[in-house]
Amino acid sequence: MAAPPHIGWIKDTGERRQTACGQEIQIWELDPVDDQAVLSAWAAHFRHHYCADADLPALVDGTGKSKAEFLNTILFPDAKVAPGPSLRSGDFGEILVADFIEFILGYWCPRELRYQDRWNRQDSTKGCDIVGFKYANNQGESANDELYVFESKSGLSATKSNRLQDAVTDSMKDHLREAMTLNAMKQRLLVRGETAQVEAVQRFQNEAERPFRRINGAAAVLDINVFATTKLEETDATGHKNAANLRLLVIKGPSLMQLVQALYERAANEA
Repeated sequence: MAAPPHIGWIKDTGERRQTACGQEIQIWELDPVDDQAVLSAWAAHFRHHYCADADLPALVDGTGKSKAEFLNTILFPDAKVAPGPSLRSGDFGEILVADFIEFILGYWCPRELRYQDRWNRQDSTKGCDIVGFKYANNQGESANDELYVFESKSGLSATKSNRLQDAVTDSMKDHLREAMTLNAMKQRLLVRGETAQVEAVQRFQNEAERPFRRINGAAAVLDINVFATTKLEETDATGHKNAANLRLLVIKGPSLMQLVQALYERAANEA
């Protein structure tokens, strides 16, 4: 998949901070501009996480709704009724971090399955937030193949919580959720007949017999006002089972909740 154009708006600030336990935090920035073509492409990319455009007419058929009404009332979390806004915020953060992992770090990140199989639009999907896969070479399996398991938290409005700490705390549970998440992903791919992708996931289900590198990550997507008041240096990953291979990421940006709502609105109206 070619990188969508909004990826060019995600840039490394070069700033690095240290946690209380000595882990490095990378600080990146999302800097959107008023480019209608890029925003439309981003909205379409966003919509495709919830349903393929090719499937949308059949999904809408029989509901008596327009495409926009169907997306806004059946698939997308509600814009106003709780917990819809916080789910929109969380989904946005997860998708943005998945974009980062796939298009900037170069992992295969089959994330649409997480949203397309969500039967309740007002409930989050369980399991590890984001999973990425990278193969060391094209000659077969290698012990240097990488499984990247990432937890993402959003802080797009005022909060007293350190959202990076929240992501780290959740990441500590991923060793318990990893096997179930990979199995759920594999099941969904089997239903879709994606044989090659099933085998790609399967490669990471038995570390004892088929060794690989496991990398864990924790990310916080923060509005710049939240970023300014968050004491990132107080983040503590002590006790993380994969502390030696833990990556910490913050992506900050201006007026992000306003951007989120605009993306959902455009994704519905331009379907």
